[in-house]
Amino acid sequence: MKLLFINGVNLNMTGVRERGVYGSSTLDEINAEIAAHFKGVECAFYQSNNEGDICTAIQNADCDGIVLNAGAFTHYSYAIRDAVASVSVPVVEVHMSNVFKREPFRHVSVLSEVCAGTIAGFGKNSYILAGESFLLGK
Repeated sequence: MKLLFINGVNLNMTGVRERGVYGSSTLDEINAEIAAHFKGVECAFYQSNNEGDICTAIQNADCDGIVLNAGAFTHYSYAIRDAVASVSVPVVEVHMSNVFKREPFRHVSVLSEVCAGTIAGFGKNSYILAGESFLLGK
């Protein structure tokens, strides 16, 4: 099994920005924890602050499942939504924070409708829970 973990805008700043919301681990540290958790699973990681690059990563994904934390793009990127809808690879939407306990604009996702599921509010463990969902489906 191969999983692709895609992180969007500003997630490269994880561990630096808003530690009370996103924690103190850097994205590289989170990725290392994910890879260590999924022994025997090929894990690939991608991060971009550019919407089009995220679309391309989704469109070119050669994997069994995508775990997508699009960051703020979640709330308005119809381009990323269309990229998810255009591929046969299942995608699980992930948020480290509980978006429903935050600002009202974060309560709306344009991605959820085309994703297999959404996991939010479990910090860095949201990624692991999403990855596990693919293993349970096999």
